[in-house]
Amino acid sequence: MTDQPLHYRSAKELAQLVATGEISAVEVMRAFLARIEEANPKLNTIVSMLPASEALAHAEAADRSRASGDTLGVLHGLPIAIKDLNHVRGFPTSFGSRAHLDDPLADRDVAMVAKIRAAGALIIGKTNAPAYGVGTLTFNDVFGVTRNPWDTSKHAGGSSGGGAAVAAGLLPFADGGDSGGSIRYPPSFCNIVGLRTSPGRVPLEGFGDAWTPHVVLGPMARSSEDAGLLLAAMSGVSDISATSIDQDPSIFLRLADVDLSDIRIAWSKDAGGLPIDPEVRAGYARARETLERLGCKIEDVDFDLSTADRAWEVIEMFGFFMDAPKAAWEKPELLRPDYLRNIRQGAATPPEELAWGIRERTAIFLRMAALLRDYDVFVTPATPVTAPPAEVEWVSEIDGVNLDRYFKWQRMACRLTMTAHPILVTPGGFTDSGMPFGLQIVGPMRGEHRLLSLGNAIERATGWINRRPAGV
Repeated sequence: MTDQPLHYRSAKELAQLVATGEISAVEVMRAFLARIEEANPKLNTIVSMLPASEALAHAEAADRSRASGDTLGVLHGLPIAIKDLNHVRGFPTSFGSRAHLDDPLADRDVAMVAKIRAAGALIIGKTNAPAYGVGTLTFNDVFGVTRNPWDTSKHAGGSSGGGAAVAAGLLPFADGGDSGGSIRYPPSFCNIVGLRTSPGRVPLEGFGDAWTPHVVLGPMARSSEDAGLLLAAMSGVSDISATSIDQDPSIFLRLADVDLSDIRIAWSKDAGGLPIDPEVRAGYARARETLERLGCKIEDVDFDLSTADRAWEVIEMFGFFMDAPKAAWEKPELLRPDYLRNIRQGAATPPEELAWGIRERTAIFLRMAALLRDYDVFVTPATPVTAPPAEVEWVSEIDGVNLDRYFKWQRMACRLTMTAHPILVTPGGFTDSGMPFGLQIVGPMRGEHRLLSLGNAIERATGWINRRPAGV
């Protein structure tokens, strides 16, 4: 036992304590509900909350189940809130848009949520998201802005707004979805871990392309170990997933010991020439020095991402068109202008341009696969800036470079999306102004266990992950 409050204990420890009866699920729930009551008004990260009495009733049922000797899932008795782009039985799904305020409550769980529920997690609410997941900042005209626990005048990242809840101890972990950094920007801004998974690792519903490697789901947590715990619950074979990976998810419950002196890192200072804020650039250089002192073998590599921006934009915009809701035509006045612009751009995509984008994605994938035969991982900064001010809708200038579309500042993530490989973001330290930033670590296809094990080794060796925000 430690002197840390329950809401900051590791998810893995909490799961073990509940499973053995050393603490009750009710105690855990009370701790998180108290923390939510204290900090959520400042952060605005959890929305559509269950009443406390219902959440506690679920915890009481979990305790009765344990006492009666029932087989327990890996998340038994732990609370979670689900990103508000996913249907959860009995909850509203707003998609961050006024167009869905009158929709009925969901009558079923999407496959990923069903797995989390089957693992014993207690779903107590939804986490905030921008309208239809547009962009890597969480704000909308339904619930407002999600703020950063390290500095509440700043954004917490998006589109997976649960990152702030995890960082500030409102939840032990959270789910996310990612096509252009939505599992990677929040961890970088909030000093936690996020894992963009291999296509098919976590069952994906709600998109028109069941074979897509573009959009994936994955975990966010306060450590790679805790991310592995949630991944063990949310992943696995599913009959709704055309790309399902047939591997026992329990592998993620036990990470491997990694000797950092055995690790070969292909290092990119800017993912192919992207602008980076000088503070982040300096912090990233210090992170390299730290990893080298720990024994990592690091070499500068110029990986060819020259076609990635155009390929990502073609595929992303066509995806917006393919999956556009009826509201785009029936209630366009209720939708964000940039979202409608994306749909129109996708609708106008020439077939030869779409074909080019898909071919280029394959070429980038193959180049990354070849690089990772010679190195264990490929590393870039996770974000080009630290968390921006909460009043901005996107970052329009980085180190003197002006950016004219919301996704241009996401390119640090978007370019690596096009590799289709799994990507871990783990803390990289802090800038001179005291704000966190992350390392973006690309590993081999279906190599999430190795990535999480490496992340765990870095986190234990550096201690960056152990710092907690003091402002909330």
